[in-house]
Order: sequence, then structure tokens, then C-alpha cells
Amino acid sequence: MEIVKTILMTIYNIINITIIVYVAYYIITGIFAFINNKKKRIRNYRAKHKLAVVIAARNEEKVINNLIDSLKKQNYPKNLYEIFVIPNNCNDDTEKIAKKCGAHIIDCQGNIKSKGEALRYGFKFIYQNFPEFDAYCVFDADNIVHPNFLRRMNDTLCSGYKVAQGYRDSKNPSDTWISSCYSLFYLIQNFFFNQARHNMGLSASINGTGFMFSKELFKDNGFETLTLTEDIEFAAQCALCNEKIAFVKDAITYDEQPLGFSQSWKQRKRWSIGTIQCFRIYSPKLVKTAIKEKIPQAIDMALFFAAPFIQILTLVLFVVFILTSLLDIQVVSGITKLLFSYNVLSIIVTYVITVLLSTFVVLVENKKIKKTFKGILTFSIFMFTWIPIHLICLVTKETKWEPTEHSRIIDIDSIIDSNAK
Repeated sequence: MEIVKTILMTIYNIINITIIVYVAYYIITGIFAFINNKKKRIRNYRAKHKLAVVIAARNEEKVINNLIDSLKKQNYPKNLYEIFVIPNNCNDDTEKIAKKCGAHIIDCQGNIKSKGEALRYGFKFIYQNFPEFDAYCVFDADNIVHPNFLRRMNDTLCSGYKVAQGYRDSKNPSDTWISSCYSLFYLIQNFFFNQARHNMGLSASINGTGFMFSKELFKDNGFETLTLTEDIEFAAQCALCNEKIAFVKDAITYDEQPLGFSQSWKQRKRWSIGTIQCFRIYSPKLVKTAIKEKIPQAIDMALFFAAPFIQILTLVLFVVFILTSLLDIQVVSGITKLLFSYNVLSIIVTYVITVLLSTFVVLVENKKIKKTFKGILTFSIFMFTWIPIHLICLVTKETKWEPTEHSRIIDIDSIIDSNAK
């Protein structure tokens, strides 16, 4: 019995220290979101760079016209950008509508299985056939884009960055508790992750849409992604070649969030599988590069990929605590012991902290409480559901990319008017 107790205590302490160090790292780096680094501020420049706007689309006939309309309303010279749509695996009128709206159509040849493959094909096509473009801006078909997006990406290129992530906002934060939780998730990522890292001089993370990278970077490194999450994989590739990713807060993309739990579950499973794939493929390279070449954003990216495993460890920690309690082994003390001893109290404290943090982020990002109220009340539940997703994905062999259906029809003028009220 003593051996069992010793083993359980050792496991508990190792896991506990690992989680504390991991959480402490993100608390410390998150503090930099409040530190205004004037040296990292991206100032305004004259319109100079020619930009290719690239959209991979699969059965997006309901929403793609509003995206193209918002892109046509950019505060950027019309002769300095063109819109390219990559229809793939469509059985609706996506291509017809995009063409009618004035977009160039890139006809994919071969079997396209994922968004990453469609984008790779599109980038190569533009690079080979339209060499006049200086950079590529990527959007999802369900997005609408703030009028200043392209102008600010031109400023970012003029500031010396070769890759940048814009601010990811939501079209439908108040539709359901799921869409509201997604909206909060991106607000927190924008502020405590991307803004904090930009202020520190590290790299923001690419998060799927509303990002830009230069033709020069594509020429040198390509867009050779293999996982289900081409966005964070590309961010890892940037870290390996010491290319910092700027965060451009006022280059805003409004994204449609899932409405139901089932839809969210499928999407987050894909994200989890992709993150685990990236951990296995890139983490050893990132750690080696960070140590050998002293690139801090490489180790930061490796820690990001470890998130699913840390979340699983929190569940393991709780299970070990229950076992030690049954065996009358004291592994915690003080306030921690009090919280663990009274499960209801522990749940209440965690919930209150989550509500306060969510409310704070909404206020500091100048959003309206009433639009994210459902998410503020349920965000802790949303985050808890990540744990079973990660557990399933840790052992699953599924590698199929499934698109998310979009149907929220709203134009850019309505969004801007709504935010102004």
C-alpha cells in the first residue's frame, strides 16, 4: 500500500507542477497585453503594395456575395487588389455567384481534400500566373471584412513584416450560447495571446482567416501544410524560419460562428486533431530551433501545441486526487485543500472567476455585454467540453476535413452600424 501511495503522490506532484508552470507562463505573457509598446506600433503608409485576396470556398452560395461586397468597399485603391475565389468540392452556385460579383475563379485540378490543399493550389496558381502581387490576404467565405483591412495590411508590409494576423471578430455573437462562447474565445485570444505577443516582440498566431503573408515568404518557404489545421501549422513554419507574425488589431474580420453544439463539436474535433498532429510533427523541431538558434517564438509555439495535453492532465490530476482521498493520502493543503474538499465550492469559485474574466475582456475590447451575455454565463461549460474532445482526438485515427455550414446573411454596413450604436 505504501508503494501505491508513493506512486500516486509522485504522479500528483509532477502533474500539478507541470500545470502550474504552464498556466503561470500564460498569465505572465498575458500581462503584456496591457503594456503598450510604441516601438511595435504599425504606423500609416501610402498605398503601395498590390494584394491578392484569396478565398477558398466549398458550398458557400449563401454568404460569399456579402464577403465580396465588403471587399469591394475597402478603403484601398481598386487597382492595387484583386479577389480570387477557389471553389472546391462544390455542388451549389458558389462559383457562379462569385464570378457574377466580379471575382477571379481559380479552377482546382485534382482531388482537393481540405482547405489547406485548396489554398496551396490557389497560392501556386497566383504566384505563377500573376507575379505582380506582393502579398496574399486570406479569408473564409463566410466572413465580412472591415473597410480598412487591406490598407492596414499594406501598412504592415511597409513596416517590414512578411506575415500578419488581423483581429478576428464575430458576425453573430448573440445568436446562441455557442456562438457567444466562440466570440468570447476569440476576444480572449486577440487580447491575451496575439496582442500580448505582439507587444513582447514575439509572434501572434495565425487563426484561420484574416491573415496576410508576402509573396517573398511564399517564394522562400511555400505553403506546404499537411495537417487539418493549416493555419497554426503555417504559424509553426514561420517560427522555424524566424519570421515574426504581426498582430494588426484594426484589420478586422467578422467571422460567422457555429450555432449548435453538434456543429461546434465537429469543428473543435478537427482543431484538436490538427493541434495534436502539429505537436507530433513540429514540437521537436521547434524546441531544437529555440535552443540552437535562440528563437523565443519557436518555444512559444511548441507550448501552444501542448495545450490539449495540459487540459487532459487537469482531468488526470482530479482523478489522482480522488484516489489519494480514498486512500487517505494528503497531497494538498491550505486553500487548495479547502476547494478540493468541497467540490461545490470549487466549482462555484472557478465559475465566478471565468465570468469575471469574460466580462473584463468584453469591456476592455469595447464590446457590448448584452451581445455576449449568453457566452459569459456559459463559457466555463464550453471550455470544459474541450477535455472530452481532446481525449477522443488523442486516440482517433480520423483525418477527414469537414466543412462548416454557413448561412448567417449580414452585410458589412449592418455590422459597422450595429457596432456604432
